[in-house]
Amino acid sequence: MAGHRRAATAASLLAAGLLAGCTAGGDPPSSATSSTTTADDAQVTTVAAGLDVPWSVAFHDGTPLVSQRDSGDILELDDAGDTRVVGSVRSARARGEGGLLGIAVREDVLYAYLTTDSDNRIVRHDLTGQAGSLGLGDPEVILDGIPAAGVHNGGRIAFGPDGMLYATTGDAGDGDAAQDLDSLSGKILRMTPDGSAPEDNPVDGSLVYSYGHRNPQGIAWDAEGTMYASEFGQNTWDELNLIEAGANYGWPEVEGIGGGDEYVDPVQQWEPAEASPSGLAVADGSIHIANLRGERLREVPLSDPDSSTERLVGECGRLRAVVTTPDGELWVLTNNTDGRGDPGPDDDRILQLRTSS
Repeated sequence: MAGHRRAATAASLLAAGLLAGCTAGGDPPSSATSSTTTADDAQVTTVAAGLDVPWSVAFHDGTPLVSQRDSGDILELDDAGDTRVVGSVRSARARGEGGLLGIAVREDVLYAYLTTDSDNRIVRHDLTGQAGSLGLGDPEVILDGIPAAGVHNGGRIAFGPDGMLYATTGDAGDGDAAQDLDSLSGKILRMTPDGSAPEDNPVDGSLVYSYGHRNPQGIAWDAEGTMYASEFGQNTWDELNLIEAGANYGWPEVEGIGGGDEYVDPVQQWEPAEASPSGLAVADGSIHIANLRGERLREVPLSDPDSSTERLVGECGRLRAVVTTPDGELWVLTNNTDGRGDPGPDDDRILQLRTSS
C-alpha cells in the first residue's frame, strides 16, 4: 500500500541470524577526565530495522513515532516492528546535518524541529486518528528564525517536568553567536507550548535559557528535575553538562573544562574520537548517552558522575539517540545511513537494550 514501509521485526531477524549486525569491537581508549569501564553485559534486541536516517523517537499514547531526517517523514511503529508513514513535515529540507530533526509529543500534538531553505524552526501538528491510522494536521509555526547551516543545527526538543518546551540550537558555524544573548544560535531555549517566552526565564522577554553552546543535541532531566545536556565540541573535548538557568557554558572561549569562574565546566568531557554525543536519556539512576563517531552507549551514574561505563563499543555503528519507553525500556537509535556511517543490510535500526546493572 502507498505510504507504507515494511520493517523487519525482532523475531524475523533472530530467525535469520541477522542480529549479528552488532559485532564486538575493541576496547576503547581511556577517558582523560573520568574513570571509565567497558561492559559486555548488554542484551540487544532489534525492535525495528530498515529505517532511513532516523533522528528522534517520541511516544503518543504508547505508540512510538520516529522522525527521518532526509525524507521529512514521521513514522509510527506497531507492536510487530512494522512502520507506517503518518505524514511528512513538508517544509523540512535535508542539507548537511539539517532536515527533520527532533520531535516531541504533548497530548495530541506533535512538535518538530526542522531545517528549511532559510532557517531552523519549530512547528506543531495536531495528531489525528488512532494507532495504526495516525495522521498529521496542518503545521503551525511556533518559532522560526533560528540560524541554520550545513552543520551545527542542534535540533533536540523535549518537554521538561515544568511543562515547558526546551530546544537545543547549534552555533550554525558562527561561534561568536553562542555568546550573543540576542541570537538564538548556540543556546538551549525554553518556551511555552505556543512558543512564547515564559515570565520566569532568566533573560526577561527572551527564550534563552542557557548559552555558550557549540552544538548540543541531547537534553533530559533526572527525577529531581535537574537538567543535563550533551554537546559536540570542536577538536578537543565533547561535553556532558548540568544545565542551570542563565548559565554560560563557554563556547567559543572555552572547550571542555576551563577551570575558571566565568563559565560553567562540564560534568565530564571526552575526546571527540570516542564520543560525538547526540541524544541522551536518564533512566535507572544513570545518564545514558548515544555517541556517533565514538560508536558507543555511555552510562554515567548520577551517584558517581566522575565515572562511566561504555557498552556496544564498535558493535552497532553510529548511535544517534537513546530514549526510555513508557514501559521503562531503553531504546537506542542507530544512524549509519546519515552519510557518515557504514550501513549494514538492516540499518538503520531501533535497538532495545537490557543490562545486568
